[in-house]
Amino acid sequence: MPDHETRGVTVEDKSNQKFWDQFARLYAPFMKKDKRVYEEVCGYIRPYLKKDRKVLELACGSGQLSFRLSQHTKSWLATDFSEKMILEARKRGEYENLTFETADATSLPYEDHEFDCVVIANALHIMPKPEEAMKEIYRVLKPDGMLFAPTFLWREGKQRNIIKRMMSAFGFRMYHEWNQTQLEDFIEEYGFSVVEMKLVYGGLAPVGVMIAKRTV
Repeated sequence: MPDHETRGVTVEDKSNQKFWDQFARLYAPFMKKDKRVYEEVCGYIRPYLKKDRKVLELACGSGQLSFRLSQHTKSWLATDFSEKMILEARKRGEYENLTFETADATSLPYEDHEFDCVVIANALHIMPKPEEAMKEIYRVLKPDGMLFAPTFLWREGKQRNIIKRMMSAFGFRMYHEWNQTQLEDFIEEYGFSVVEMKLVYGGLAPVGVMIAKRTV
C-alpha cells in the first residue's frame, strides 16, 4: 500500500465539517430512533472483539457504537473530525478503556500497525475522499487486523430519493452511493479481504455491516 501522505484540506472537507459541527448537539437525539438498528449492528461486530484488542474508531459521532462495544475490548479510542461531536460524546462519559479525541480519518496521527481493529460506521459514503481514509486504516492496522465498516447502502432496496432530497436541503451530502457488491469491491481495492457482510434494515437505508481483514 502507498505510504501515508498528508493531504490538503478542501472546500468540500470544510463544508462537511461545518455541517457536522452544527448538527452535533442534535445527533444523539436524532439517532435514538435507530436504536434497534445499532443494536443489531453491534450484535454482528461483538463476536470479533476480545479483551486483549486495541481498537480505533473513526467518525464515532456521539458514541452510538463506542459505549456499546468498548466494554468488550482492552482499549477503545473513539475519534471524529468534528470537535463539537466529540464534546457531545464526552458529555455521556469516558471510562478507563474508552476515550474520545478529535482526529481526521484521512490523516491520522497514529503509528503504523498500532491497532488490532478499526471501526468506521456510516461514514465512508459521506466522505469526499474515502480512499484516503482506507489508506490510513490499512496503515494503522496490524497485519491481519480487523476492519468493521457498517455503511448505508443507498442502492440496496427501494430508492429513497425523497429522503435524500430532504437531507440535502439541510446540508447533508452523500458523495458515494453503493450497493453490497460495490462496497465489497471498494474495500478489497485497498488491501482487505471481506470476511462477511450482513444487511440490517430499518434505518434511513439498509446498512451493510462490512467485516474485513487486512491483508499482509
